[in-house]
Amino acid sequence: MSRVALSLVAASLGAQSFQPVLDSIKADQAWTLEQQISICEIPAPPFKETKRGEEWARRMRALGFTDIRTDSEGNVISLYPGSKQAKPLIVFSAHLDTVSPEGMDVKVRKEGTQHHGLGIGDDCRGLAVVLTVAKAFQKHKVALDANVLFVATVGEEGQGDLRGVRHLFTKELKGQIDAFISIDGTGNRLTARGVGSNRYLVTYKGKGGHSYGSFGMPNPAHAMGRAMARIADIQVPKSPKTTFNIGRVEGGTSVNSIPISTSMEIDLRSESAKELAALDERIRAALQVALDAEKKRWPESKAPLELDIKTMGLRPATEPPDSLPIVQKALAPAKQAGVPIFATGAGSTDSNIPMNLGIPAVTLAGGGNAQGAHSSDEWYEDTPDSYKAVQWAALLLKSLSEK
Repeated sequence: MSRVALSLVAASLGAQSFQPVLDSIKADQAWTLEQQISICEIPAPPFKETKRGEEWARRMRALGFTDIRTDSEGNVISLYPGSKQAKPLIVFSAHLDTVSPEGMDVKVRKEGTQHHGLGIGDDCRGLAVVLTVAKAFQKHKVALDANVLFVATVGEEGQGDLRGVRHLFTKELKGQIDAFISIDGTGNRLTARGVGSNRYLVTYKGKGGHSYGSFGMPNPAHAMGRAMARIADIQVPKSPKTTFNIGRVEGGTSVNSIPISTSMEIDLRSESAKELAALDERIRAALQVALDAEKKRWPESKAPLELDIKTMGLRPATEPPDSLPIVQKALAPAKQAGVPIFATGAGSTDSNIPMNLGIPAVTLAGGGNAQGAHSSDEWYEDTPDSYKAVQWAALLLKSLSEK
């Protein structure tokens, strides 16, 4: 028998031996949804993911995992041991946190075929997928050459600034991770490039005073208004997609007071590191021009007006090619599982960090249908074939774990 024929036979035998795992995942579709809903009803607001993380660890222990730990940042790490060799080491993960602030109602309600809840798709679906794959691997004692860490990360959303995965790669497991798979969101998507983001808290500070008695001094609110108008008129390229947003504003004490300070939070994003840097420069210029214009408006005033820019988060933009082995290895099992992936995409996920470090990484969506991510009306709908995305993730994990 030729070498090619032997390879085909080996591949066929490997696929057959893994079929019980795929069958288990399909049979567990309802269980996966149950995990998704129940874990979503545990609050996990930014920087307060502890309760959900503890429950995650409990569920992993119930599946038979014994080597479980929580690192100093809050990531919950469960080891699925491969062969005795230390390498390769693969991280298979989803994130614990939601964008919703503390105190919001986390009860999931069903309306028809839709399940409404904060973070039900992003990323309770990802957490459920990771649990289901872990369950299937444990149940069938899947033999792997690699060691796999099933990880629930913290701080993926908003001001978390990828703090959990950043800690993994720069401190906890620095230099040890060989590949990274993140499960984030719903539908059928393969994220192979990282959308970068720069986030700033911009504050204009003045002396403040009575709106009538102190009229004639530079006004922080007016300065910020000038800045907002300039920012709104900035033109950005459609490709590579580049965006900006002023998402939150605050300041002042009363309608008849000149504010002592006003502030706004700005989010800049791009698929291109070059375009993100160019946009950042233009935003900073607009902020400074607004400051100068407001001072110039009141030349006789000696009252101070200052601009302060604080960094809230920096996510690197990454543009690895689709020719990378991990991308090709992700595309192949998608076809095998029947997941329609026609093109790779870019996104802002935990994978941004390893991609930026040159470590193979992709983010897979978790199947099903959803809308309203990051809103109070986020919903998820299980589809008849939602299990296929879970099978896809399992197939990719197995592929990366083979020599």
